[in-house]
Order: sequence, then structure tokens, then C-alpha cells
Amino acid sequence: MKLQTTIPIEKQPNNQIDYQSNILLLGSCFVENIGDKFEYFKFQNLQNPFGILFHPKAIETLVLNAIQKKAYSDKDVFFQNEQWHCFDAHSRLSDGSKETLLQSLNDSIKSTNSQIQESSHIIITLGTSWVYRDIKSDTIVANCHKVPQKQFTKVLLTIDEISNSMQNIVESICKVNPKANIIFTVSPVRHVKDGFVENTQSKAHLIAAIHNVLSDKAQSCFYFPSYEIMLDELRDYRFYAEDMLHPNAIAVQYIWEKFKYVWLASHTDKTMNDVDVFQKGIEHRAFNPNSEAHQKFLQQLEIKKQELQSEFPYMQF
Repeated sequence: MKLQTTIPIEKQPNNQIDYQSNILLLGSCFVENIGDKFEYFKFQNLQNPFGILFHPKAIETLVLNAIQKKAYSDKDVFFQNEQWHCFDAHSRLSDGSKETLLQSLNDSIKSTNSQIQESSHIIITLGTSWVYRDIKSDTIVANCHKVPQKQFTKVLLTIDEISNSMQNIVESICKVNPKANIIFTVSPVRHVKDGFVENTQSKAHLIAAIHNVLSDKAQSCFYFPSYEIMLDELRDYRFYAEDMLHPNAIAVQYIWEKFKYVWLASHTDKTMNDVDVFQKGIEHRAFNPNSEAHQKFLQQLEIKKQELQSEFPYMQF
């Protein structure tokens, strides 16, 4: 008896991810769930250098600014609630010092520029089609930073607007890095603050726009069905966190295993297992840290670490 419908997925036949790959992850909070897996297993990756970006316009702004090497200055930041902020970045970069914020922004632009040119794989996760437009500057912001809502108008991006934004992202990346594989996915996180019906409409716009781009850029662009897996294969609240909106650890692991099957080369399994053994080893808390057995255990971990770093010098533990 079959008690579950499954999303059909196929293993990517070419350009799979391995330990020689260089990965850039951009987008909503779900991309950080996947990014944390890459970080745990010590793949080469850069994750959300401007912090979480929920909508395509914010990602487009970052990609274009990075490629054009934008230099952020005083006119690009503002002071609110005892901190300096930038409308292009998440509040994670905000700081009490204007100079520190500007330094962080410009350092992130440099690292993103470098990563875009060097990445073998760029993973972009879209969270919402709803955006906030700053009335004064008539620009769409990445984050409102708790500025009073009367300063913004809330707008639902159309499918065409999102498609154009995604086309700009793809074409800009391909001009400087034609070998990059661009993987789109839609975040399964539900943005119910926009409303339940509005969230569904928002996700529909994202999905339709992505597939518009895929039809034109089939060779360099791909779609991974994170959203569909969560809604169909994991259609039960036991797979959600306490807020009933975000996937819980079990769901994230399940989707990661699906992504791993599709995109990760099979020869990475041994290295991933070795890294996992080491990671669990360093998290182990001994009952008797001074015992001979524990000291021998630490020596074995050090040998494992040296073996990994000898083969992959970039790995840091």
C-alpha cells in the first residue's frame, strides 16, 4: 500500500557538486538551512553575504551591485533606533558604527564579486513576491529595518516583473561566469504575515516566473522542488517548527537528502562521512577528559583532521 505521493526527481547527470566545487547561496532563510549543511560538511561556499534576502529584487540588486563593484558611502546608509542600516542589506549587517557598517557592506560586495566569478554553482532561493517600496526614493528595499510602515507602500511583484528580475540576474552572472550552474528553488517557509491567500499567490508568482526563465535558459539554469517536497511529501504539521511556518530539523534533513541525491556527486560520500565523524567527535563531551582513552580519542581526531586538511587545504575546523 502506497501512503505517500513523492515528487519525481532525477540525479543531475552533469556538473554535479563535489569538493572541488565553489558554491554561492543567496536568498531567503531556507537557503541558509541548505547552506548550513554545506558548511557542516566543509564544502567551499559563501552564504548570503548581505544577510537573508527574501525577494528577487533584493537578490538582483546585490548581484548587479557586486558585479559592478558598487562602493557604498554615507548616502547609502541611515540611522534608526540607535543603529546604522542599509536598505539593500539584512539587519544582520547593521551596526552602531556607520564606518563599521560601510566597511562590512563594501567587504561583502568584494567577496560577492569574487564568488560570482569563481562559483561553479549558485543556489538562489526565493521567499516571497511581496516587497516594500520606499516612498521617498521610489526604490524597493531588501529590509525595512523597523522604519515606520507609513514610509513604504507594499506591492506584489507581477510574474513579468519577477521574470525580468531573474533574467537580469542570470544574464549578469553568465557574462562574468558562463560556466556557473544556477539552481533556483522556492522557500517552503510560509509568509503568513502577508495573509494565507496572499502567501499562496506570492509563491505562485515566484514559481511561474522561475519557469519562464528556465524555458529560456535551460542550459545554465535548473529548478529544485524544495517547496513542492515540503507541501506534498511532508504534508503534516509534525514536519514544521513550533511556529507552524518553518520546516523543522527533520524536514530540512529530508529535503537536504533529496538535494544531495540530485546534485552531489557520489564520490563525495566518503569525504562527507569523514567530515561528519570529525564534527561529531569535536562535539563529544567526555565524562573524564583526562582519561587515557579520551586522550587517545583526541589524538585520533587530530590525525583525521590532518588527513582531511592535507587533501583539502581550504577546510577549517
